[in-house]
Amino acid sequence: MSITKESELIGMQHVSEVVATTLKEMREYARPGMTTRQLDNFGGKILTSLGAKSAPKMTYRFPGWTCISVNHEVAHGVPSDRSVLQEGDLVNIDVSAELNGFWSDNGGSFVLGQDIHQHQPLVDASKRILQRAINHIKGGLRIADLGRLIETEAKKSGYKVIRNLTGHGIGRSLHEAPHEIANYYDRFNQTRFRKNSVVAVETFISTLSTQADTQSDGWTLVGNKGGFVAQHEHTLIVTDGKPIVLTSMNGI
Repeated sequence: MSITKESELIGMQHVSEVVATTLKEMREYARPGMTTRQLDNFGGKILTSLGAKSAPKMTYRFPGWTCISVNHEVAHGVPSDRSVLQEGDLVNIDVSAELNGFWSDNGGSFVLGQDIHQHQPLVDASKRILQRAINHIKGGLRIADLGRLIETEAKKSGYKVIRNLTGHGIGRSLHEAPHEIANYYDRFNQTRFRKNSVVAVETFISTLSTQADTQSDGWTLVGNKGGFVAQHEHTLIVTDGKPIVLTSMNGI
């Protein structure tokens, strides 16, 4: 969507605060021995208490309030009573929601407890690359050039990017134009960021894989060559200068 009046800005600020707060509190609540279903139910209670509705539930009938992916899972992990979090796990939580007709999306990967499997450098790289990408975004920038920046920074850090998962426009629905804000240079994409538009920008930084494949449950994605992936995502408003990060409350 494009922000054209103050009421739209306020609406996007409110829903973005909700998803950012939910993500932050879920991250702080997560403990070894807890199931991903327990963690998801905690997030669902927060969303409900704040008057918001789970975006994946509404849009796709996803079997969870949020997406929780663990270790080799790249994205869209289904919360489960069988998935028990362990010390040192690489955990990703993706929270998106609707409130009063406005939609926002954010996510982040983190190491649970002590970094006994050395995932923290990957997590740090994903955060750092997302921040560099955000600092680069402004009206008129080609989306392909942002993808080039993300992929270049990933390679400098010794990593790859997942090429078939992308950021996207957002605002009046979960996914809007521009539909593909890729993590690599797509020379065929001539689209440019537009001033006042709302977008969800996310990194998918990978140790080995370049594609994410859907598993038998129809939801969970894993890398085509294994390894691990860290994702971080903010919803923001594009301006002529530095973007307005609407989900900054999530602490990423």
